[in-house]
Amino acid sequence: MIQSNENVPLRGHMTHSKRTVQNKAAVSKMIPWYQPFLVFCFSLLSLTSLLAQNIQGGITGKVNMVDGQPLRVISVSLLETNRQTLTDDEGNYHFEDLHPGNYTIKLQILGTKEVRLPVEVKAGETSTLDYQLTKENIQAIQEVVIMKNTNRFSKKESGFVARLPLKNLENPQVYNTVTKELFQEQVAVDLGSISKNVPGAGVPMIANQGRVTFRSRGFETEPNARNGVAGAAFSVIDPVNLERIEAIKGPSATLFGKSVASSYGGVYNRVTKKPYNSFGGEVGYVGGSWDYNRLTMDVNTPINKDRTALFRLNAAGTFEKSFQDLGFTNSLAIAPSFSYQINDRMSLLLDVEFNQAKGTSVVRFNPYTGSNKIQSIADMKFPYYKNFLSDDLAYKTQMMNIFAQLNYKVSENWTSQTIISRARSTINGYISAINGKTDSTASAQVMVGTTSFIATNIQQNFIGDFHIGRFRNRMVVGLDYYNNSNNFDRYHTNTKVFNFVHPSADFRVNPAIIDALTATSVMRKENNSDNTYAAYVSNVFNVTDQLMVMTSLRVDRFQFKGVYDITTGEIKGGLSNSGTQTGPYSQTALSPKLGLVYEILKNKVSLFGNYMNGFNNVSGVDINGNSFRPEYANQLEFGVKADIFNHRLVGTLSYYNIRVDNILRTNPDDINYSIQDGTQLSKGFEAEVTANPFDGLNIVAGYAYNDSKFTNANPSVNGLRPALSGPANMFNFWISYRIPEGKLKGLGIGGGGNMGSSSYQTNTQTAKVIIPSYKMFDLGIFYDQPKYRVGLKFDNITNEKAWSVRLTPQAPARFLGSVSLKF
Repeated sequence: MIQSNENVPLRGHMTHSKRTVQNKAAVSKMIPWYQPFLVFCFSLLSLTSLLAQNIQGGITGKVNMVDGQPLRVISVSLLETNRQTLTDDEGNYHFEDLHPGNYTIKLQILGTKEVRLPVEVKAGETSTLDYQLTKENIQAIQEVVIMKNTNRFSKKESGFVARLPLKNLENPQVYNTVTKELFQEQVAVDLGSISKNVPGAGVPMIANQGRVTFRSRGFETEPNARNGVAGAAFSVIDPVNLERIEAIKGPSATLFGKSVASSYGGVYNRVTKKPYNSFGGEVGYVGGSWDYNRLTMDVNTPINKDRTALFRLNAAGTFEKSFQDLGFTNSLAIAPSFSYQINDRMSLLLDVEFNQAKGTSVVRFNPYTGSNKIQSIADMKFPYYKNFLSDDLAYKTQMMNIFAQLNYKVSENWTSQTIISRARSTINGYISAINGKTDSTASAQVMVGTTSFIATNIQQNFIGDFHIGRFRNRMVVGLDYYNNSNNFDRYHTNTKVFNFVHPSADFRVNPAIIDALTATSVMRKENNSDNTYAAYVSNVFNVTDQLMVMTSLRVDRFQFKGVYDITTGEIKGGLSNSGTQTGPYSQTALSPKLGLVYEILKNKVSLFGNYMNGFNNVSGVDINGNSFRPEYANQLEFGVKADIFNHRLVGTLSYYNIRVDNILRTNPDDINYSIQDGTQLSKGFEAEVTANPFDGLNIVAGYAYNDSKFTNANPSVNGLRPALSGPANMFNFWISYRIPEGKLKGLGIGGGGNMGSSSYQTNTQTAKVIIPSYKMFDLGIFYDQPKYRVGLKFDNITNEKAWSVRLTPQAPARFLGSVSLKF
């Protein structure tokens, strides 16, 4: 519909007239003899300006989806003037300073044919031209702003999980999302705190460089996917530039490969904030227990008149001390993002993540198990609040991730997506662990030196949405190149034994002690690298409007170049005493994926099932000289998804069964070699729900049950639950209420908790180290307004003691206060 609104800038004309009179009077006093000439000139300029304002016109409008939600950041072109702009967060667009006449507005929306709309511009008027999509468009859905009365913590639609225009209900794979709105409300300032909202993630494991690792279906999973491609980071990852976390469940090698991005348990994908089409931002401060201080900044601005070039900058500086007697972490994160709508068919997105940190290693305790007994970390008398190292025994890390994506709309049905990702992490300094020697003594093992990791990922995807006859197909065809290069220049030292039950008051491991030991320490000076070449195809075929079949396949060629010994200048080769080959080798793997979805209630409830595959390359040969094959993980899963009551209730229930084959185990006939017939099973049940029963009340809850065990393995672990697989039962929830209307609108309170059953750090037939069950509860109070937000957060209010799978003590009760200013 086109509407016209006449501009009547009366107030502006009055101001201009007064200023003209004042100027004439001043000039008359100074140069009275040509006052008439000046009056004539000023009058002419005023008349010209007035005529220009009356002659020029404009066009404004709003673009909405089929359900009325605004369609943001799409290309809007004015064909007759070659001008372009992008819609803002509310779907609005504007063109000004137009001569009267007939024009054509062109809307270019990924996933649908272009739209051309005629519009007439009259002198001195602004014409209004709105447009609403006539059918649903998933590529638009995943970018829209969620409406006020829907669940603000449920943003399920994603273009990264399947790399296809699929809704959550159409996707046969399970994935959980943690939105920015949720972790802002929770004052979650690190990835470990954010992950508490993912069913089955468990207590996060902090590695020695500050990076964080989670559990997923009994397997270790790291957040090393970024915007759908590999974005490895062997250091602290600051969440300041995160829009959401996507926890993609199950072996996902078909699309994500076997690189560090994927594990048998799934993929943690970090979705970053993107620039938008207006000026705005936020600055914030968080302070709390143990000298915690954090400053954040988020600034967005268009950088050209037509608002087709956009820039956003996120940054954070964090300084904190450990809750233990010693230990600290200081970090700085800078994340600029630039997008450019080159023309109506082509767009460019460029993201950069820079992060550097200095800190001390968290406590990592490896208990003595030579006594062959069942014991719990809670009963070992290992100090919970003591760090045996010193603050000058620190490491430094630096991370630089560069991500570029070029989208080109080839036709109405096909889009080209070219992605280049470069990730670099370096670690320099001291990294430590504490190894038990007896039930009461231990020795510190310190790694000192430099390590660097460089990963390059290049992808070319062609994404189509087309019909063959009356049958709809959504297909992605892709090529993937991944290079990984690592460099090690470090020493591994072991200090003298100390008593951790009755430690000496002056005992500390410091740099002087470690540096003196490096002359007799084990040295590692080497480089290694590998290349992976892959091709994949995935298609979703609509048998009917409600029945969909997914078929996918990946072929993966892995080439390990070997380990180059810097000290000798040679490529290492040969066999170790376990039959492992360290020299170059190559392997080819096939990874299929099948899925079935039936929407029993269209766009509301769907039943799904999937078969998914993951693999891991394995080097070496057996006793007969036969090369080992890749490990394979195969998953069968069935479940139901729901999105009902106008998005107020969104949930998933699923049962899965994962079998990992070709695991290496010691040859029972010759301990110098390995055989490849080991098997591990992981099966379980997961449930997730996000609910908005009525305006203001939001509920997030999840439950995960996992039963893992070795079924054909070394006798020492056969039939047992694998160590480090996490608790068998885990439950998480967060419930909050904010007043939706009235004078106290935006005031709210929230509370939640995480619970897990006992698990194992060591689990063999003769020795077990038990990690106790835990119940940790949090409480928050907040006041969210359009121009500011304040919040108070109390973590672990019951002061519960808990440990990660590396027996790292978790923080006791902690207080955080936050304030943010919005503009």
